[in-house]
Amino acid sequence: MLDLRLIREKPDFVKEQIAKLHTDAPIDDILKLDEQRRLALGDVETLKAQLNAGSKETGRVPAGADRDAHIQAMRGLGDRIAKMDTELSAIDRTLTDLLLVVPNLPSPEVPVGKDEHDNVVTATWGEPRTFTFEPKPHWELGESLGILDFERGVKVSGSRFYFLKGAGARLQRALITWMLDLRMQQGYTEIYPPYLVREEALVGTGNLPKFRDTLFKDEAEGLWLIPTAEVPITNMYRDEILDVTQLPINHTGYSACFRNEKASAGRDVRGIKRLFQFDKIEMVKFVAPETSAAEHAKLVDDAATTLELLEIPYRRLEICTGDLSFVAARKVDLEAWSPGINEWLEVSSCSNFNDFQARRANIRYRPVEGSRPQFVHTLNGSGLGLPRTMIAVMENYQQPDGSIDIPHVLRPYLGGLERITSA
Repeated sequence: MLDLRLIREKPDFVKEQIAKLHTDAPIDDILKLDEQRRLALGDVETLKAQLNAGSKETGRVPAGADRDAHIQAMRGLGDRIAKMDTELSAIDRTLTDLLLVVPNLPSPEVPVGKDEHDNVVTATWGEPRTFTFEPKPHWELGESLGILDFERGVKVSGSRFYFLKGAGARLQRALITWMLDLRMQQGYTEIYPPYLVREEALVGTGNLPKFRDTLFKDEAEGLWLIPTAEVPITNMYRDEILDVTQLPINHTGYSACFRNEKASAGRDVRGIKRLFQFDKIEMVKFVAPETSAAEHAKLVDDAATTLELLEIPYRRLEICTGDLSFVAARKVDLEAWSPGINEWLEVSSCSNFNDFQARRANIRYRPVEGSRPQFVHTLNGSGLGLPRTMIAVMENYQQPDGSIDIPHVLRPYLGGLERITSA
């Protein structure tokens, strides 16, 4: 959520920045309602002052008709105040609803662009492997090795579901455990979060109300399945005031993620690239504003180290204004090379939200003891996302006979297994 004072004091600047995102927001409606609220607030405060003064005067009014009239007048004044307070509450709710649909503003260093085609490749790592044979896509590899079962996934759950079997399931579990261990070596505390959250948690991270159609809800309990572990981990500190000595707080967590992909019907229908349910390792940071940029750079490096240790070629993308997410002020994506499908696959998005989420979730800290609380900055990144990391491993490590070599860093997590072969 943006600071209302910023919108009030610099409306043209806010509109200019939002225009870079190629979206719109109800800034004029917010300004109009804010002015209405401030006028109404001034009126009700004046009436409350009159009521306070009149109530003190009641005892000095002579008993009889004059006092009765005075008391009646005070009651009428109280009724007017109660009505105005109710109207103010309604204005506050509407104003909050409007503010919740205003996107974050892009940081100055974000390149201006229309869409994903204007994202900027800022670095590459590793050389794509030269194959002596035509590399296969992961779905062919997985089915021929008996580690991916699409037919039974569809039978049990419908399209965009699958089963991992045997060494395939073990490989994904090894990736998850190894990545969590790596995150802890990098200074993150592991969190195992709940997969169902209350609505206010999704409002806090910016998923609601904007992305309601992409989420799954248990209507009976009013709980929502998480689209990412970012949601519960960020909301751990909702409505709290942190001590500056606690910062930075670095958390990591594994979770299954649930997203409604109906809007992407027809896209990436082959394989395991785009699913309703997938696994991901999340990194979440709570930092002081002055360290925000440096912590974001470290977040990206932490994610990139994962790909380098797996020896998978990747590239870094600075996401342009037209492709930024609703909540991000700046975002850097890491894309792994997948030779079987001949495509760069996003396996990590590392975002700096500045105080946008913290303002929505009311997460603050005191810079010094006794000082006025300020909002922290929150950051989030995938470290990494599955199953796209699985795709990259399978396709980069495939062999001429259709087997898959196990990356060296994962072999201890697979009991020393060096290669996945057909049964």
